Amino acid sequence: MKSFYEIISTIEPDRIKAKLREVTTKQVRALLDSINSGGIPQADDITILASPAAGELLEPMAQAAKNITLRRFGKTIQMYAPLYISNYCSNSCRYCGFNIHNKINRRTSGREEILAEARLLNNQHISQLLLVSGECPSEVSIDLLENTASELKGLFPSLSIEIYPLDVPDYSRLYKAGIDGLAIYQETYDQKIYSMVHPAGPKRDYGYRLGAPERGAAAGFRQIGLGSLLGLNDWRVESHYLMHHAAYLMKHHWKSQISVSFPRLRPAAGGYSPEFPVSDQELVQMICAFRLMLPDAGLVLSTREPAKLRDHLIGLGITRMSAGSKTAPGGYLDKLDSNLDKQGRTAEGQFNVCDDRPVEAVAQSIRAKGYDTVWKDWDNGFER
Repeated sequence: MKSFYEIISTIEPDRIKAKLREVTTKQVRALLDSINSGGIPQADDITILASPAAGELLEPMAQAAKNITLRRFGKTIQMYAPLYISNYCSNSCRYCGFNIHNKINRRTSGREEILAEARLLNNQHISQLLLVSGECPSEVSIDLLENTASELKGLFPSLSIEIYPLDVPDYSRLYKAGIDGLAIYQETYDQKIYSMVHPAGPKRDYGYRLGAPERGAAAGFRQIGLGSLLGLNDWRVESHYLMHHAAYLMKHHWKSQISVSFPRLRPAAGGYSPEFPVSDQELVQMICAFRLMLPDAGLVLSTREPAKLRDHLIGLGITRMSAGSKTAPGGYLDKLDSNLDKQGRTAEGQFNVCDDRPVEAVAQSIRAKGYDTVWKDWDNGFER
């Protein structure tokens, strides 16, 4: 079986761009008619739905996406929250607030702090927790993650990680400790751009990062989360790669549930300015396109996006949202002494959160739209 790296190496960006330009509204309408009639799109059809021509038909796309979401998921939105445990990082990603060269206040949370933040989130009904850290194994070791998971799995039926990429044996250790989900974004699938925005550090290894979802699936993770960091490259081209990546994993690692996130670059330390900014309308088109292409996949929207936009996207494809997010270690503890670095300063976050509403306020907005908030959809007991 070929790895996805071998497959993606044969896809030329210029060829994708040419196809995007050639798409007509007639082709878009024909594809929408087919999907609405129960037709199953092929992976290459993402080029049609992500094209400029499809942007002219956003309303019928959105209606089709809404209908599919309602049929497959009902009126539900899953809730989760990230818990950052360290902002130390070994990489120099140009776009990231955790860049090793950024002069930010850094710290790694201790065991008691992590447990205190976790209990705080659990008291707000959060049952799906995402453990996040900068990519620095010397600060966040496998042992630390393994021990943390062992202590948290009693509070949280579903635990996921968003950390540095690992080999299968280490992923297997974390899976056995109680972690059932992996989120790892390629950031950009364009190898030239990838090299430009990752000038140094372990993350510069494009192929190793690209293979992480396959290794995670091989280790047994129930959920695998993919995504492109929107703003680094033309979102239409990224959609083509991302769709093919999701399709590959669904075919070869069908035991894992694949989800797709749509993170747009947000202001962060270092002041990186995206070369390919994505408008609200383009983001909506991308989300609708992926719902039409992947009717059973979870589509995730984080607090990077403003409250008003997130509320409007309920029902148009999104099935999972974060709430009340903090992007700094110890962030949920506010100004407590335990949230200070060695110099007594508050640790800094990875990026600026846009939707800063409390968890309950987000839940109320979801209910106001006629949807139910799903706090828990999984229990480890199901595997016994």
